[in-house]
Amino acid sequence: MQNSKPISRKQNALLWVAKSKLGLSEAEFRAAMAQIAGVSSTKELDVPGFEAMMGFFEYLGFTPLTAKGKNYGSRAGMASFAQIELIRNLWLEYTGNRSDEAGLNKWLESKWKVSSLRFVTKSKAQRIITALKAMKARQAA
Repeated sequence: MQNSKPISRKQNALLWVAKSKLGLSEAEFRAAMAQIAGVSSTKELDVPGFEAMMGFFEYLGFTPLTAKGKNYGSRAGMASFAQIELIRNLWLEYTGNRSDEAGLNKWLESKWKVSSLRFVTKSKAQRIITALKAMKARQAA
């Protein structure tokens, strides 16, 4: 590593997620870091090295998650963007990508008396997330 800024914890976590999603062994991951970034550990990795590694992972087929819907901003008492995205992702996993935001809104209206994700409160979002996780678990059983 040169005198460059070290990577953040989120960037480090993203590297390990990419390694896992691509099914790389520990030896393959460390060999790639040595050949591409010239380091033996993620603790030694700097930002240019991180970007090079992510480019390599994208070449192998890894695609980082991107937001699928609108960000309604930070609103007191309302669900956070992370909660809303988790609800969207859980819904897509539960429905097998066969339903869209309109289907989710219909389900929210019938079960939770909320017409859209933007009206979900923080406490209701926690209950919705728990319900969707339970629905997925029952579906898998």
